[in-house]
Amino acid sequence: MASLISQKITHSIGDEKSKSEKKANRKRKKEENKEVEVEEEREMKKLENLLFGSLYNPVGFGKDDDVEETRNDGENDSAMFFVDRFADSALSVYEGDAQLVQEGVCEVEKERKPVWVDDEEEKTSIKIASVNRLRKLRKEEGEDVISGSTYVERLRAQHTKLNPGTEWARTDSQGRSHSSDEDSDDEDKHTEIKLVDDILQSNEDLVVKSRTKLLPGLLEYSRLVDANAVDPSNAPINSVEFHRNSQLLLVGGLDKKLRFFQIDGKRNTKIQSIFLEDFPIKKASFLPNGSQVIISGRRKFFHVLDLVKASVDKVGPLVGREEKSLESFEVSPDSDTIAFLGNEGYILLVSSKTKELIGTLKMNGTVRSVAFTDNGRQLLSSGGDGQIYHWDLRTRTCIHKGVDEGSINGTALCTSPNGSLFASGSDSGIVNIYNRQEFLGGKRKPIKAIENLTTKVDFMKFNHDAQILAVSSSMKKNSSKLIHIPSFTVFSNWPSANRAMHYPRCLDFSPHGGFMATGNAEGKVLLYKLHHYHDA
Repeated sequence: MASLISQKITHSIGDEKSKSEKKANRKRKKEENKEVEVEEEREMKKLENLLFGSLYNPVGFGKDDDVEETRNDGENDSAMFFVDRFADSALSVYEGDAQLVQEGVCEVEKERKPVWVDDEEEKTSIKIASVNRLRKLRKEEGEDVISGSTYVERLRAQHTKLNPGTEWARTDSQGRSHSSDEDSDDEDKHTEIKLVDDILQSNEDLVVKSRTKLLPGLLEYSRLVDANAVDPSNAPINSVEFHRNSQLLLVGGLDKKLRFFQIDGKRNTKIQSIFLEDFPIKKASFLPNGSQVIISGRRKFFHVLDLVKASVDKVGPLVGREEKSLESFEVSPDSDTIAFLGNEGYILLVSSKTKELIGTLKMNGTVRSVAFTDNGRQLLSSGGDGQIYHWDLRTRTCIHKGVDEGSINGTALCTSPNGSLFASGSDSGIVNIYNRQEFLGGKRKPIKAIENLTTKVDFMKFNHDAQILAVSSSMKKNSSKLIHIPSFTVFSNWPSANRAMHYPRCLDFSPHGGFMATGNAEGKVLLYKLHHYHDA
């Protein structure tokens, strides 16, 4: 009996010894693996420092004290664009990444220096404004001469943008194997190394990006397949408008058909076509919420297309105000109100829900155009008396009235998406651009008067970030201009020299600015890609 007990005790002691030995072996192996990994990381960082020594030294194109930041709308937080005179008026992505590296791997940062520096680079001057292929390297509109070192850094950034890294050149951080019994402390030790690996594996955040602002002068664009190429119209196009999903485009004209196309720039497939008997379309527009389409013509009534129910309803004549024509209208940004232009200076306010008349506004002269602002709470109008009216739709009263400089008959109005700017066109072809708050404050002088058109302005449109204003006149061939709003100058290469635009009648930008569609009197909808904007 005693021998059996002694044998059990011996076995248990042996098991404990074997377990402790295994545990010690695992711990020793783990430490050895960590030492090997640290050594590999040290060698890898040394190699990366030799190859990419300047990636952690942010490229500066000016100093903070010299930064000039101009906002043409007069409000610091209202405009989505900015005039940036130097590249680092906003924190560059180089600096953001460098800051992260400093926080995570400070000691490694101090050791990283370029292997070799060419002293002649600082003495060399490069003219980038006079050479067309180098104009893309500019970081502000008036920049002409840069130093050699700056030129090298910008070329490197441009090359990195155009030539993404290949798979074989990337660090395989995801391939590293970690033992299953590794605790959270060991994982934390690898986060700093992983931070560096993530930066090195991506070139997108290392390139100094210039896509936030649009430079004046030349507009980069290309013409695509006509939006209605699969089903062109045999009559003038009066309306083109993109749906909020950026892919659906409606086209309406005097042929009494409302067509819908799926825009991809290649095939532009037709989705549906609706024929409205005895109803030449003067205007068609989506409600901003995308649920319905309002269709008007030179009639006492209008049509409503419900995209959800796939039904067309006839609405009108309106009860409370007799009008011979409801052909012109605007829809509020909040989709609540439709403003129809009536006779004798009357503006008819119709509820988009009930399609009933909910109120009227009265101008002194005839009303020729209206535009909503302040998210639908205010309305601007102009017409035959040469004045611009500001209406408060909550009280249905005129809160301000001012003379449109140089205008006898106002013919077109539009407001920027944030409401800070508005443009007014007249029958003389002059387009005045105003700061809305300054105009309400009594300042009658426009920020800029655009005099490039010589015939009546009948269409204007801001793009989504108010960097481009499109103006056109249907009374003259190719009478269309695109205005660079931050500098208030016209793009010199628009329209193109081949004069394919014919008589422009309407235009619209896609919600994110990538596409621009313009309809003409020939029944075509010309489609263009604006290369500055990546998304449709």
